Amino acid sequence: MKPVRTRFAPSPTGYLHIGGLRTALYAYFFARQHQGSLVFRIEDTDRERYIPGATEALIRTLDVMGISYDEGPVLDDKGDIAEKGSFGPYIQSKRLDTYKQWAEELLRVGSAYRCFCSAERLETMRREQTLAKRMTKYDRTCLHLSKEESDRRAGAGESYVIRLLVPDGETIFEDVVYGAMKFPNADVDDQVLLKSDGFPTYHLAVVVDDHFMEISHVLRGEDWISSTPKQIMLYAALGWEAPTFAHLPNLLNADRTKLSKRQGDVAVEDYLKRGYLPAALNNFVATLGFNPKSDQEIYSTEELTALFDLSRVNRAGAVVNYEKLDWVNAHYLRHLNIEELARAVHPFSETLDFQNPVLLRALTVERERATTLAELPGRLGPYLEPLDYDPGLLVWRKSTREDAVAQLGRLVEHLSTVADEIFSEVLALENNVQTYLAANQLDRGGVLWPMRVALSGKAQSPSPYELAWVFGKLETLYRLEEARKRLA
Repeated sequence: MKPVRTRFAPSPTGYLHIGGLRTALYAYFFARQHQGSLVFRIEDTDRERYIPGATEALIRTLDVMGISYDEGPVLDDKGDIAEKGSFGPYIQSKRLDTYKQWAEELLRVGSAYRCFCSAERLETMRREQTLAKRMTKYDRTCLHLSKEESDRRAGAGESYVIRLLVPDGETIFEDVVYGAMKFPNADVDDQVLLKSDGFPTYHLAVVVDDHFMEISHVLRGEDWISSTPKQIMLYAALGWEAPTFAHLPNLLNADRTKLSKRQGDVAVEDYLKRGYLPAALNNFVATLGFNPKSDQEIYSTEELTALFDLSRVNRAGAVVNYEKLDWVNAHYLRHLNIEELARAVHPFSETLDFQNPVLLRALTVERERATTLAELPGRLGPYLEPLDYDPGLLVWRKSTREDAVAQLGRLVEHLSTVADEIFSEVLALENNVQTYLAANQLDRGGVLWPMRVALSGKAQSPSPYELAWVFGKLETLYRLEEARKRLA
């Protein structure tokens, strides 16, 4: 049984799409689950869509998302592209001679032919086929050229492409997700394999690379299903064994259209900039269309790797539910180590100083109410700013100004006598204040409302116990006394 080798092979045409992230995660899970290898390859033969810097961005994003691969391009200390692994190079534009060699081999064995048709003739042909309501495909005009005529025209420097000669019959393959697939070869176009500029098309390059990289399992989006028969024909023509294919259903918008930029963010970097944690985004994306357990939503990478099963990936497209993403991210915010969370928040506000213990305690409190990292700086800032509020806000709706002044004064007297260590735990503070209220038969709202407003300056805020814990004894007493003075 040959070793498992998967690959993630994006095109450098922009940022990493979250559908691409799901493909990369599944390839990663499958390879690691079978003690195999994950290869990262850049498919950059479509030069019209190539974006400079996109390869480097893809490498950085995979690194941030924690998807480690065994072979492929990496960035060196200077930020330049290097390579790791024994194959190399893993960037298709550096392998043009290899693709040309195998295109010419297909010519030699009669599984491909030269096509000299101009772009104008091909456009006219397609237009006529469309008007006649016929399938748009090459009419094989150049297939009927003799070998001598084809060689003569090529030798004279006439521009040409090399096309696949689709055989008669049908192509059948077993897809791990979709099951048995059957395509009449008559419906398959004589696909261009090598363009006139010497660059291969996707079909030739992907077959050559997957063969020589010894890829055992190809995981990719369902959009590539219709291309698979052409590639299987190429494997057969070259005498190579085809890999196992697993096509993954598309991610969908709420209206069940294919996920697009027009209806929301689609790039992983967009979500990271909005403050979603990499681990949360991985968890969310990995379970779009696949959930190992019906009673569980949160998984570690190790769990997903152990439980991953391609045969259980849903065939129907998965709707991207942003409310669920928020829920998952909020869960990760609440369970992240506080020092790690502080480091994650820092890029969203570099002015925050997490050496300040008040800020760290405030982060502990506010993360329980936040959804994303980007929200937290706005929630933390007020803890360090001078309070500016209407003193009338201190008065509980069932109370009076005079009572609020009295309650704040008595609370200051009580808390002044409380041991410092009580302020080191929220629960200890709550128990202490509750005991104080009960012993003096005091109305909860009449005491806790002005206490909370005095500490936060807001009508809506964390509990007064959490706030007192954040500020500590001295600052708590100072804010309570200041509030009493404002009302008096």
